[in-house]
Amino acid sequence: MTETGTPQVPGWWVYRGDGVPHNAIERLPDPPSWRPLQQGMPPQDEAAAPGPADARRGRVFQVDRGLVDVVNAALLLRRPLLLTGRPGTGKSTLAHAVAYELGLGPVLHWAVTSRTTLRDGLYAYDAIGRLHEANLRRAGVDAGDGTGELGRFLRLGPLGTALLPRRRPRVLLIDELDKSDIDLPNDLLTVFEEGRFPIDELRRLPAEQRSVRVQTADGGQELVTDGQVTCWAFPFVVITSNEEREFPAAFARRCLRYDIEQPGPERLAAIVAAHLGEEALDQARPLVEAFLAEQSNGNVAVDQLLSAIELARAGADEEPEQWRDLLRTLWRHLETGP
Repeated sequence: MTETGTPQVPGWWVYRGDGVPHNAIERLPDPPSWRPLQQGMPPQDEAAAPGPADARRGRVFQVDRGLVDVVNAALLLRRPLLLTGRPGTGKSTLAHAVAYELGLGPVLHWAVTSRTTLRDGLYAYDAIGRLHEANLRRAGVDAGDGTGELGRFLRLGPLGTALLPRRRPRVLLIDELDKSDIDLPNDLLTVFEEGRFPIDELRRLPAEQRSVRVQTADGGQELVTDGQVTCWAFPFVVITSNEEREFPAAFARRCLRYDIEQPGPERLAAIVAAHLGEEALDQARPLVEAFLAEQSNGNVAVDQLLSAIELARAGADEEPEQWRDLLRTLWRHLETGP
């Protein structure tokens, strides 16, 4: 403890989890010897402004000590963080909280489905669009900027954008990886280990044409040289899973895994106060206690509690019988389906 009675922040922490922006990312140590990704001089990018979602969610996210430790371990070791737990426990929100506090720019969000491939995360090439423009030019029709430059038809995905060389790491959220095809986790291994990937369409160009400006997942443009993207600062990668499947051992051992539990009374109260204020918490304590009891009966998420409090503040609880019926609708257990 410090003289003022506040907890002492461990010296090895970069992320504090208090929702207050700071520049501690500047003292992030070099990667460990088995993760030598940084080569040459660091790029000269500056701290990027957070996206609206990062600022809104980062200020109110409530994190426990164990999770803060694991986040800092992932940052220092340059390892992806695999978060597991029931829906609604804040797994995705952590990425926004880290990006907001450390000034790492808007979160790059990659939502995974059963059809998602590694290529989807890295980049997309609009070959049909380029061919159509070329045909229009041959027909004498003004099309695009008239150059046919290949980079105009290449767009980096969230993973590809996260691997662009930057002095500060970007934050990449790979959401619900357990929904993916069985091969995707193993397909990610090489990218996670090496921190680079080729763009075949650029590598087929003559050497003097391989410096091409391409579009990025966050709406910008970046120069790619020699047909390859190589990161300088490995991104902070948050992978979420609802535990619908197990991951291959080779993938799991390259991640730091943390299981997020349903919040207990203290953390739940802190979440309500952070979102709605201390006054709302005082008024809503009976609802918080009822919600905690409901958690023991099935899977309910924190946002279901926040919705109930908001409706109660609007007067929806004035008629007790109707209010009980509405609560049953609001707090429908997530695993029961519609």
